[in-house]
Amino acid sequence: MKAAVLLAFALALAGCKVGPDYHRPPAIVSAGYKELAGWKPGTPLDTIDRGAWWSVYRDPLLDRLERQIAVSNQNLIAAQAAYEQAQAIVQQARAQLWPTLTLSTSATRQSFGSGGGSAVTPITVGGVSTTTGGGGSSGTTRNVFSAQSGASWDIDVWGRIRRQVESNVAAAQVSAADVSSAKLSAQGTLASAYFNLRAQDSLERLLSDTVAEFQRALQITQNQYAAGVAARSDVITAQTQVETVQAQLIAVGVQRAQFEHAIAVLTGVPPAELTIPKAPLATRVPVVPAGVPSTLLERRPDIAAAERAMQEQNALIGVQVAAFYPDITLSANFGYQSSAIGKLFSLASQFWSFGAAASETLFAGGARTAAVAAARAAYDQAVANYRLTVLTAFQQVEDQLAALRILEQQAAAEASAVRSAQQAVSIALNEYRAGTAAYTAVITAQATELADEETLLAIQQSRLVASVGLIEALGGGWDAARLPSKGELQEWNPILPSGPIMKPLREP
Repeated sequence: MKAAVLLAFALALAGCKVGPDYHRPPAIVSAGYKELAGWKPGTPLDTIDRGAWWSVYRDPLLDRLERQIAVSNQNLIAAQAAYEQAQAIVQQARAQLWPTLTLSTSATRQSFGSGGGSAVTPITVGGVSTTTGGGGSSGTTRNVFSAQSGASWDIDVWGRIRRQVESNVAAAQVSAADVSSAKLSAQGTLASAYFNLRAQDSLERLLSDTVAEFQRALQITQNQYAAGVAARSDVITAQTQVETVQAQLIAVGVQRAQFEHAIAVLTGVPPAELTIPKAPLATRVPVVPAGVPSTLLERRPDIAAAERAMQEQNALIGVQVAAFYPDITLSANFGYQSSAIGKLFSLASQFWSFGAAASETLFAGGARTAAVAAARAAYDQAVANYRLTVLTAFQQVEDQLAALRILEQQAAAEASAVRSAQQAVSIALNEYRAGTAAYTAVITAQATELADEETLLAIQQSRLVASVGLIEALGGGWDAARLPSKGELQEWNPILPSGPIMKPLREP
């Protein structure tokens, strides 16, 4: 009866948890994005696939490469393994909430000499540990057989174990968010590399066309020289210009190859096994709705990870506070012991015990106080990291919005400059044929045209890369609701502990 009362009292106490309960600290959030002022996207793509965000570019090859990320990207596989490890750690911590059960058997043969001493030599027979008497000249020899089971239960009166579980659950959620961050980062990096590669394809096409144009200009100078109306220096200058652009055309292959190799690694294949056919850079830049800043807190996995890290550290404060309170343990033993194995499981050989123990550290030189202070400092650090992560996210969105707005204006101005440069080349060539202008005017006009066309291509490349950066900064369609819940992470079958405990991250 007393034991039952003691057990009920211990279980009642186990309902409390010391240490602070977690409440998410406020983040520094602005009312709106500054860079959206005066620049409104015309046709926001509200129907964007929240998973396959790259579908807004309408590129089948990009879509195929991006989908390979989830299958073969090694960084993502490593992050997934870390998440599974975090899941297992949650189960390992939760196991401490249950009693520990043991079962043991023994067989011992003892010899007591005439002097009252004993010499015991251990042997093992058939997997059972047995001891035999040593050399005594005379005395008593007897056998002792036993079979017993024991149980011990560390009653989590002050919530130390439950706080540890809470911390491990939050850590697993951090790891889950890290998986999403790794996936989003790989997807964004691949999309940027893909558009950079396509920019090289377009640059190669531009330089090839320019070589053809410069060769036609060279032919004109050769004809003028043959007619005696042009100097030999004009021919040499035109030839130099052709060869210079040809050298630039050859150099394009270096960067294109490097971007192709980077894409291969991102998709988890050796560079030798991936060949991307040439195609021009897209001319359409999709418009992505930025939303309001407050939604960013739920749309970025790195912010979710930083927020979960705060709860992880907050729970560890409770773990350290619990060290100030006594540790209460219940224990029980039941078994049989007999000198004859045939009578081992008889009622007369039965024994049992039940008890409770409490231990408390009275003096530790300030170690426990220091541990609590360290845990609180770690929590404060997590809060600061969370707020910095939020601020950095806003900065990244503002950066990409500014880039898209300014680059759009620059593209319009540069397109006008290209048209003017093309007209200038045409006029300069006609004047050179007519003998009213020197060939230096043609060279100057052609160099200006090529520079403007290269700049216009670079602007288009930057616009597409900035659009990828904006989607990535906005979370790529990710949502905090995709994190595994506390219940999912703690899901466990105590009857079948060897069953599967790993759950994949939820997809939309």
